[in-house]
Amino acid sequence: MRSSETHSINDFDSSIDLSGIPVDTSGPVMVTGATGYLGSWVTKGLLDAGITVHAAVRDPQNMNKVAHLNRMTEQAPGTLRLFAGDLLQPGSYDEAMEGCAVVIHTASPFIRAVDDPQHDLIEPALEGTRNVLAGVGRSPSVTRVVLTSSIAAMYGDAADIEGYPGRILTETSWNTTSSLSHEPYPYSKTLAEKEAWRLAAGQDRWRLVTINPSMILGPSLGSAPTSESFSTIRMMIDGTARLGAPRVGISVVDVREVAQAHIAAAFLPEAHGRYIASAEDTDIFALTSTLLPRFGGSLPLPRRALPRPVVLAMASRLGQTRTYLRRNVGYTVRADATRSRRELGTRYRPAQASMEDMVEQMLP
Repeated sequence: MRSSETHSINDFDSSIDLSGIPVDTSGPVMVTGATGYLGSWVTKGLLDAGITVHAAVRDPQNMNKVAHLNRMTEQAPGTLRLFAGDLLQPGSYDEAMEGCAVVIHTASPFIRAVDDPQHDLIEPALEGTRNVLAGVGRSPSVTRVVLTSSIAAMYGDAADIEGYPGRILTETSWNTTSSLSHEPYPYSKTLAEKEAWRLAAGQDRWRLVTINPSMILGPSLGSAPTSESFSTIRMMIDGTARLGAPRVGISVVDVREVAQAHIAAAFLPEAHGRYIASAEDTDIFALTSTLLPRFGGSLPLPRRALPRPVVLAMASRLGQTRTYLRRNVGYTVRADATRSRRELGTRYRPAQASMEDMVEQMLP
């Protein structure tokens, strides 16, 4: 995969539309997970708006991890300050929060293939949220917390949505089917968001807003994105899926629009509650097919949808359990992003544009 450190940011649209958002540059904003796929874009949007960003990262001295943050600062009117922060270390975000009215908590692992779900997913998501919000409780300047959740906190498998009102995800939906043994990633997001709302309800000084994106696509600002999105798309373009792709129902959204939604939620006075961030409802095969016009002649893209029995027989090769595939292949995910469009002013680009930017960056 081509390193995004050598791929010019000018090769794709790197702007985040903050028009109409009353951005306050008088004080700093803290961002956890600032070197991550989404966190980097949130940080860039804030810097471009002229804000001082307190970027909490695992190791501020690791130049390989923070180089892209330093580079974007050189071209932005805002100021970057790096702080060490560890999701599992109580009090480690306190210094970074000092003087901040807004905390944007994006740090949480998005991986599915883990050896120990409790250690690798649940603890960073749940304990990390507790530690960040405990720090907020000790920081009297903070009045707004924006938490990155996921539509995974709203459903576990696409089959679940069949029983939802109108067969559609809304901000009232909650995931009730995931567990430590089945779909632990959605389970981790559900536990973390519920805990955040529980802690928010116990006080009245700061307001919690959550952004619940669907599967995030689009280019990365860092050199080695760890998001599961890149693993999924890589399988679709490297020949692994040349015989066909499954019709696993998903919804997708561009990382740049998710970053915009976070910043809008941070500064719009009336922003409250949960916001679904999603551009299109699709499936894995249909999503990959959007690449055919531009890359069909150069990449071994799947040209047909695999029949359900074949997908089930290939479960291990696809890195999925048969239970997961039974409950997701052939089902439709429908996510209602009306609130984010209306209240946050989010304007979503087509999935094809997100995919083309993402894949262009991934090519050797």
